[in-house]
Order: sequence, then structure tokens, then C-alpha cells
Amino acid sequence: MSQSAEVLNPVHRVQEKTTYKILLIIGLTHLLNDSIQAVVPAMFPILEKSMGLTFTQLGFIAFALNIVSSIMQPIVGVITDKHPMPFALPIGLTSTLFGVLGLAFAPNFTLIIVSVLFIGLGSAIFHPEGSRVAYMAAGTRRGLAQSIYQVGGNSGQALAPLITALILVPLGQRGAAWFSIVAAIAVGLLVYIAFWYSNKLTIQNAVQKKQIERNGERKISKHIWVTLFLILLLIFARSWYISGMGNFYAFYIIQEYSFTIKQAQLFLFAFLLAGAFGTFFGGPLADRFGKKNVILVSMLGAAPLTAILPFVTPAVAFIILIATGFILMSSFSVTVVYAQELVPGKIGTMAGLTVGLAFGMGALGSVVLGYLSDLIGLSQTIFLMSLLPIIGILTFFLPSDQKLSKMNSL
Repeated sequence: MSQSAEVLNPVHRVQEKTTYKILLIIGLTHLLNDSIQAVVPAMFPILEKSMGLTFTQLGFIAFALNIVSSIMQPIVGVITDKHPMPFALPIGLTSTLFGVLGLAFAPNFTLIIVSVLFIGLGSAIFHPEGSRVAYMAAGTRRGLAQSIYQVGGNSGQALAPLITALILVPLGQRGAAWFSIVAAIAVGLLVYIAFWYSNKLTIQNAVQKKQIERNGERKISKHIWVTLFLILLLIFARSWYISGMGNFYAFYIIQEYSFTIKQAQLFLFAFLLAGAFGTFFGGPLADRFGKKNVILVSMLGAAPLTAILPFVTPAVAFIILIATGFILMSSFSVTVVYAQELVPGKIGTMAGLTVGLAFGMGALGSVVLGYLSDLIGLSQTIFLMSLLPIIGILTFFLPSDQKLSKMNSL
């Protein structure tokens, strides 16, 4: 055995070990972070009534929240790939804490926008670094690790309807202030994560240095760029649909089924909770059956369900919402891992690009769908939105998992 192998073997053994404690903590903080973000769309029915906001204005609030993450997440990822900053995690959540306090007491539309920008900035810092922590703690189970991390976020988002029904409806806008406590808890947990992250960096840097000495810097080929573009298009379709459901479907079923706000939020909760379960199971399924296969089934499997959803009774809609949420979101963590393995060594950049793009496309979708709802009506907009998962046919053009491994070995 060579001297370099003797040095690297203990390091590899540490790298291969899955650190479940860290995965559970980062998943929990992701839940807390995204439950705070969920307060924003959860407040839409409240703000529409109390401030008389239009669907377009509500779309711009969602845009302000998400576009900061879209722009900043890849930037944060690029910077931290070169200069990792473990304590950026608690600093980001502190920004979120200030944002949620501002949201609770904002007297007008302008200050609401400013407040959600602070929340968006905190999210932009948290997500790529949180994904890096999950990758570092994954060992050989990268799909499972990303699922644990991402299911925390999706579970937090799924809490939005319950937040509306149990907190915001009785307490109004000021009820958002309670989530400053949630943010403070998340900051404390992330301080612990930051210390673990700092220690792990020493080991990770040793491995990367040896790999670069042996293989040199990796260049990104044209084929990889094309594949990455296809992944981003798939995220585009999924994000527009999820964003549209989260921001406007409650209004649709209130209008079509004569539901109350609480009843509508329960339907939305079922959709988002099923999505959280789909996110969790998608990673382990990808570890076993392949990432491309899970992405394909996720997108095309959801397409017929989303197409018929606007035409069914409330009882059937409830069942379809659960099935659609589970199937469509099963690819959420998988697309992140696919991109990270497509471009090894750019963990934060790929996480920021894929997850950040998901927020960004959701932001753009919120504005477009809000405008269409004002222009052509909510029913027609929901129907057009239901066709988005058909774009999943592009999955056929992605390299298989085996080919992806060969591309990485070149």
C-alpha cells in the first residue's frame, strides 16, 4: 500500500460513514426555516382581506420572497465552494428572524415586501450550505441524506395551511410574530451544526487536495452543460406547478367548491404533506432504482393526475391532491443529487442552482400565474398550470445513472 493510500484510507472511512445525527438536525432546521417561509403564502388570504391586495400584488410578494433566493443561492454556493463559511448558517437564520418580525408588524404593502426580502436572504444563505452539510454527512447514502434534508423543508412548507387555520385566521397578521421564536431555535441548532461543519472541513479538504494532485482540476464538458440545462427545465415545470398550487389553489377551491378558508387550507395541507412524504421516499428509491428512473416516474406519473384535477368533485380532488403531491415531489431531492454528481466538487453551486432555481421559477410563476388569474380568471389559469408536468418527457434525454458515473470518471 502506498503512502498516499495510507493517508487517504482513514479519511475515506470517515467520509463513507453516514452521520444520522447531523442529518436529523439539519433536516429539523430546514423544517423550521421553511415553516417560517411558509408564513408568507399562508398569509395571502389574510392580507387580501385586510389590505385589499390584488392577485397580482400577492404574486409580487411571493416574487420578492423567492427571487432573492433564486439570485443569491447560486452566488452563495459558488462563494462557499471556494471559501466555506460554516457560521453563515446561523447568520442567515438571524436575517430570517428580523424578516418575520417585520412581516408581523408591517402596516403597508411596501414594508411587507421589505420584510420578505430579509426572509428570502436568510433562505438564500441557508439552502446551499444546508445541502452541503447533508452531502458531507451522507457517506454513501446521498439520496437518503438529501431526502432527510429536503423533507424537512417540504414538511415546513406543508405546515402553511395549518399555520393559516390555527394561527393566522384567529390572530391575523400579528400572529406571524410567534415565528420569531421558531427562528431563534433554528439559530441555536445551526450554531451546533457550524462547529461540526468546521471540524469536517479539515477532513474534506485533505481528500480534495489529494484528488486534485492525482487528477487535476475537472473541466465541465458541453455534454454536462446540456444535461444540466435539461435538469433545470424539469425543475422549471415542477416549480411552477407547486408554486401555483401553494399560492392560488386555495382561492380556486374556495371559488369552485364554496369552501371556507379553513377547509381550503386542509386540502392544500394534504397536497403539501403528501409532497413531504414523496420527498423523503424519493431519495432512497433513487439509491436503489436510479435517479433518472425516479425523476421520469415523478414527472410523467403526475401528468395525468394534474390534467384531470380541475374537472373532478371535491372528494376525488382530495385523493388526487395526495397522489399528485407524493409522486411529483419524489424527484425533489433526486434532482439535487443528480446535479451534484453531474458536477462533482461544486456541491454548493449545484445545490444553489437547483434549489435556488426552484425558488426562482416559483417566484416567476407566482407573478405570471397571479397576472393570468386577474386577466383570464382563476379556473382557466389552474387548467393551464395543470399541463406543466408534461414537460417531464424531457427526462428521456437525461444520461442514465451508469452513463453519469462514466462521465464523472473521465
